[in-house]
Parts: sequence; structure tokens; C-alpha cells
Amino acid sequence: MIRVLIADDQAMVRQGFGALLAAQPDLVVVGDAANGADAVTAARRLDPDVVLMDVRMPVLDGLEATRRLVGDRPPGSERPRVLILTTFDLDDYVYEALRAGASGFLLKDAPAADLVHAVRVVAGGDALLAPSITRRLIAEFAARPSRSRPRPTVLGALTPGRPRCSA
Repeated sequence: MIRVLIADDQAMVRQGFGALLAAQPDLVVVGDAANGADAVTAARRLDPDVVLMDVRMPVLDGLEATRRLVGDRPPGSERPRVLILTTFDLDDYVYEALRAGASGFLLKDAPAADLVHAVRVVAGGDALLAPSITRRLIAEFAARPSRSRPRPTVLGALTPGRPRCSA
């Protein structure tokens, strides 16, 4: 069973996500939190596999709560993993969430099946970004100036006493 904690300042969102996830045979919602500080406290107490974390919350925002949760992991532990859920499709949030240690970033307008899939992916140790975010990051990366890289024949010439490859 994948244990999930839901952190969002809107009760209806917490309840809706909770009902959706609890209906899955391999997922169990162990608790919820209305702000980032409560999410950190609840995660330490409940030991979830995945924390669904909203970005904009009172008391402590989801990005700082993520930093604290990921930074507080015991040595050798990978729990909990954080999946950021937000209505705000902003690159700055994506970058800060990844820097904070989040394992995934999904927008709240995603289909329900995408949320269930994302929880399973993140719980399994992989990372996941919303397709629209992935597309933007790829476009941004591709638009950057190319760095000249050494060619394999040049690298072969750097190793003395080794035969050169003819590529």
C-alpha cells in the first residue's frame, strides 16, 4: 500500500483528492494538512510514502515545507517523496520545487487518472512533470546556445599509448 498525505489549504480540494485516492486499491490516505507547517508535522508523525503538496498555503508555503521534509529524511531513507500540485503553471515554481527536492510537479487541472498515476510513479522512486511543463523545459533547453563538445576522435588523441578509434 502506498501511504499518502494531502497538504492543501482548501478543504474541498483535500477531500476531493482524498476520495479519489482512497478509491484506489493500492493507495491509502493517512492524513491531511491545511498548511505547510502542519504538513511537515503530520509527515513526521504519519510517515507517508508520498506527500501531495500545494504551493501557496498559509503559515508555511509548500516549497519551504518540501525543503524541510526532504532535508529531514533520515540517512538512507527516501521517504517521504513530494508531489507538488498547484493551479499555478509558473516556471519559477517548477524550478524552486525541483531545487527543494520535489519528485514531481503536476497541475490541478490534470485528469484524475494522471494524479493517481503520478502518485504511483513518485512512490516508486521515479520523477514526473506535467506534460506541458516538460514540453516547456525541453523547448527552453533546446533554445540555449550549444556548447562545443570534443569529438570522439579528439578524445582518442588525448590518451597516450592507446590506439585511436576511427569513428
